[in-house]
Amino acid sequence: MYRSEQSLGANAIRKLASSFVEEFAEFAAGDERIHELMMDLAEEFVETNLPIVKEDDSIDVAHELMMGITIRTV
Repeated sequence: MYRSEQSLGANAIRKLASSFVEEFAEFAAGDERIHELMMDLAEEFVETNLPIVKEDDSIDVAHELMMGITIRTV
C-alpha cells in the first residue's frame, strides 16, 4: 500500500511539473543568470577541450558555442 501511495505522489508531481515546463523554459531563457552560467560553462569547455592560445579567440569561440544552444522543453 505504501509503495502505491509513493507512485501516486510521484505521478502527481510529474504531472504538476509538466504543466509548467514551457513556462519555466521561457522564464529561464529570459533570465540573464542563465546566459552568464552558459557562458561560464562554454568558456570552461573551450579551455579544457580546445587548444586556443589567444584569450580573445577563446572567448569568441565560447560565445559562439553558447549562442548555438537553446533552452527548450523535451
